[in-house]
Amino acid sequence: MGEKAVIYCRVSDTKQKLEGHGLDSQEVRCIDYAQRCGYDIVQVFKDDASGGIADRPRFIEMLAFLEARKAEAHVVIVDDINRISRSLEVHLMFREKLKAISARFESPTQKFGDGADDRMVEMMLVNVAEYQRLKNAEQTKNRMWGRLKNGYWVFQPPRGYVFEKVGAHGKMLVRDEPVASILKEALESFASGRLQTMAEVKRFLETFPEYPRDTKAGEVRIQRIRDLLTRVIYAGYIEHEAWGIERTRGHHEPIISLETFEKIQDRLDGKAAKVPAKLNLNELLPLRGFVKCGDCDHPYTGSRVKGRSKYYVYYECFNKSCPSYRKSIKKAEIEKAFEELLTTMRPSDELFHLLHAMLKDLWDAQAARGQALVETAKKELVEIERDIERLVDRTLETKNSTLAKRYEDRIGDLETRKLVLAEKQSKIGQPQSTFERTFRTAMRFLSNPLILWRSKRLEDKRAVLKLTFSDQIAYDRKKGFRTVDLSLPFKVLGDFLRDKSGMARPRGFEPRTR
Repeated sequence: MGEKAVIYCRVSDTKQKLEGHGLDSQEVRCIDYAQRCGYDIVQVFKDDASGGIADRPRFIEMLAFLEARKAEAHVVIVDDINRISRSLEVHLMFREKLKAISARFESPTQKFGDGADDRMVEMMLVNVAEYQRLKNAEQTKNRMWGRLKNGYWVFQPPRGYVFEKVGAHGKMLVRDEPVASILKEALESFASGRLQTMAEVKRFLETFPEYPRDTKAGEVRIQRIRDLLTRVIYAGYIEHEAWGIERTRGHHEPIISLETFEKIQDRLDGKAAKVPAKLNLNELLPLRGFVKCGDCDHPYTGSRVKGRSKYYVYYECFNKSCPSYRKSIKKAEIEKAFEELLTTMRPSDELFHLLHAMLKDLWDAQAARGQALVETAKKELVEIERDIERLVDRTLETKNSTLAKRYEDRIGDLETRKLVLAEKQSKIGQPQSTFERTFRTAMRFLSNPLILWRSKRLEDKRAVLKLTFSDQIAYDRKKGFRTVDLSLPFKVLGDFLRDKSGMARPRGFEPRTR
């Protein structure tokens, strides 16, 4: 039996381990060397870790293995000196640890010895390996810095994005659906106040099975929520303070607008006005506050009553002077009557071409207003540029460090305002769809608002109430709904509540020809 030996192989990362053959090649050369030297191989250890660190799982395991067998000497065979370490400090530490447990390094490419010449060559080779490691890291960082500066994210993709190769851009962030759309709704809801706290954002995200979880228990960590709310990358911008990269417009598609991001920051800083949280009854009673009592004209509210085996939901009038005070109306009863009211709102197709002309005039007027807003935004941008120039001059002139810091902070605020204005200016007056497409969408709603009402989203139900009726509508417990005041579009389309009205035939929206 020859002297016992173990083999140690290392590559820098998991990708090399999975995609390359570095570990296998190292092992083959080490086995060949051991056989030529007559060594008896007792174990092989393989790491995928940087050569600049000491905390490597398999190397530590190898030390423990040798420690338990230090009664007999072992040889540790490595393919090359840089497999031990690319750090002089770590290399010397490993060398001393092996010496303490009666082990030594050997390599088919390098002689390890205690003589002055051998030690000098060994240290020179380790220094060269360390220089190459540091130089590679420096070059990699420079390339990453350049990509960041040009508006491309180079680190782990944030939740809601993935990396894809996109033409001349190379590898860049693209939206990861449906996660991106879920995040968009969560962020916009927090900005508007519909979601009041980070805990509510957390619970909202956890209602979507498609949204990734942070724990095996299926939870989204609250720490991740603050990260989601404070990353400007979701607004389409890149920044990295540690590397000196100031806010730069990115090439990736934003999930939210910069204006929405700034609203989120204001809310986190306590600058935004508190919006009262919605009661759970709003979800259960969508007509609550909109339908009023037929006896006293006070808006109906509602309540949830617990029965023997389940809860029952009712609409009620809480006006103490009303004869219908606290006389409950079943949720199913009043909402069924409301749906029947909506089904009567089906116009005849003779009026569609008239509405087409009216909406076209409104569309053109809105476009003109949009152009006026663009001009206003341009003027404000010019004023901001002037303010920034004045503040820069004051910063250069002042010798007071506190005053200079205030000027710099103000310049930063103005730069952010300038970005928000530029973003708004690019959107104002540029409709997301053509008039004809928008007209057809509107007609689908006007021809049958009941479809949108049956949506599960409270926002959709509220939209039906606002778009269909000009004011609150009255409901009598005995007679049902009274005559209602319709919104302008429905008024124009004529008297919907008469039997002579009918559904538009699916022939198109153009005026009929003889």
